[in-house]
Amino acid sequence: MNPAEDYILKQEEPYKSILMHLQVLIIHTLPEAELLYKWRLPCYYIGKRPICYINQSKDYVDVGFWHSAHLSKQWDAYLISENRKVVKSLRYKTIETIDDTVIISILKEVEALKEKGFYKRD
Repeated sequence: MNPAEDYILKQEEPYKSILMHLQVLIIHTLPEAELLYKWRLPCYYIGKRPICYINQSKDYVDVGFWHSAHLSKQWDAYLISENRKVVKSLRYKTIETIDDTVIISILKEVEALKEKGFYKRD
C-alpha cells in the first residue's frame, strides 16, 4: 500500500468515508490520475501536472486545487480560499454534502487547463 492510501485508511469516520468517496470521483473522472504522497498529503497528478490534493483537516475534508485562479467564476460560490493566495478548496464535513456534479465538473475543468496552455506539455 502506498503512503497516500495508508493516510486515507487511517482516518477516523466520517473522514475516511469522505476521502474514499472523493477518491472514487477523482479516478472515475480522471482515470489517468496517479495518487501520490507529497507534502504529507494524498495528491493527484497526471504526469508531472498536479491536479488536486485531499486532506482531512480540523472537522472537514479539503479538496484543494492549486490552479484555482484559472477556473471559471461559476465555481467561486463553492471554492474556499480562507486567507490562501493560490489554493482554493472544496470542503466537506459529511459525505451527504458532496455534490458529485460540482467536483466532477471542476476536475474536468482543471484537466482542460492544459489545453489552454497553462501547463507545460509532458
